[in-house]
Amino acid sequence: MDSIKPLIISMVLILTSSMLTYIFVNSNKLTDTYKIGSIVGYDLNSPEVQLELPKILHEISGLTDIDRNTIACVQDEEGLVFIYDLQKNEIKDQFKFAKNGDYEGITRVDNTLYILRSDGKLFEIQDYDSKDRRVNEYDTEIPIKDNEGLGADPANNRLLIAGKSEPKGEAFKNSRAIFAFDLSTKEIVEKPAYQFHRAELAEFVLRTNTESKGKPRIRINPSAIAIHPLTNQLYLLSSKDHLIYVFSAEGQLEAVHQLNKKLFKQAEGITFLDNADLIISNEGGNGKPTLLYFTYTK
Repeated sequence: MDSIKPLIISMVLILTSSMLTYIFVNSNKLTDTYKIGSIVGYDLNSPEVQLELPKILHEISGLTDIDRNTIACVQDEEGLVFIYDLQKNEIKDQFKFAKNGDYEGITRVDNTLYILRSDGKLFEIQDYDSKDRRVNEYDTEIPIKDNEGLGADPANNRLLIAGKSEPKGEAFKNSRAIFAFDLSTKEIVEKPAYQFHRAELAEFVLRTNTESKGKPRIRINPSAIAIHPLTNQLYLLSSKDHLIYVFSAEGQLEAVHQLNKKLFKQAEGITFLDNADLIISNEGGNGKPTLLYFTYTK
């Protein structure tokens, strides 16, 4: 990723050793947000590269890797896929796949792109890089009103769909769920792949956060998900709460970190490159949309 370093817009953050709170001071030094558990391999307060995106991607809502220099992304207003060149910091191609709608997530499986609409409908774009690309649609009937996260889980030949809102039904009270879309049957699996109960998250915080003088406010409203390509851990963004969660492949919570609001103004997309480098996208809000690039360090 050295070739895109000249594109760096903002790299003025200096870490201090605080583990619980963050403050900005006149010297522009930044102390850390609170960390519970460890997110290995990334310094989330110091992106290697920060790219400002064009106006048409102001509402960028999801992204996925194509190769180490290219991503595909969607925004939550138009039925367009954007192919983005990270080296040149520009859109290299775009194409329409559906009518305008609230598109929230995108992921890639080989030469097929999958796009999630907030109502749970999936769009499958086969041979996306060909002029003969084909689009199939699947009504998943997922029992969640507001769906935002979509990630590929190649080890289990499935897609994962995360809902920001609570699923319907007494069994889902005070919890959030991630459902699986089986790529063999092209159907949603009835039982959730993962279910996260607020009480269990709170218990993890109390058990693990031994150094805290206060009680961190922990909520979970998934806005994006991705599987780490080397560890198979599940990374989950909760944009509304400025939190990132890391779960084991079995669904055990391993870490939760508060995100710096100056960097992560509205983190709505997350993806990994095949070398485990991490990219997170921010909607523009009252400012500019951005991509944050974090190099993986073993």
